[in-house]
Amino acid sequence: MPETALGTWLKDLRERRSMSLREVAERSRVDHAYIYRLETGTKEAPSEEVVDKLISALTPPKRDADILRFLVDHTNLDVKLVEFVRGDPSITFDQFHMLTTVVNRGTRPDYATSLARIRKFMT
Repeated sequence: MPETALGTWLKDLRERRSMSLREVAERSRVDHAYIYRLETGTKEAPSEEVVDKLISALTPPKRDADILRFLVDHTNLDVKLVEFVRGDPSITFDQFHMLTTVVNRGTRPDYATSLARIRKFMT
């Protein structure tokens, strides 16, 4: 299982399209081994050019592409947050971004409660 938020998100984008690493590599012209290292967390900082190529190959919805770009620059995010957002496509990029700023002092993150508060605040 991927160990980084970026890796988790990237692998999910690829699997939702039912594409192998080699298929993404062929379409994106990015080495399949490098894509694998991104997915597993061995590599964490792809260039903007590589991200553009991967997005072009995977053709995700805008929200998912925006989240992928965000995760490139925010490598310390909790994988569980990404899994939560992945499981609820109604969460917008702006809501996701706000969730990344929530501080949970001394408690485990409750992303559903935080999301409800964010949505209430945004209305």
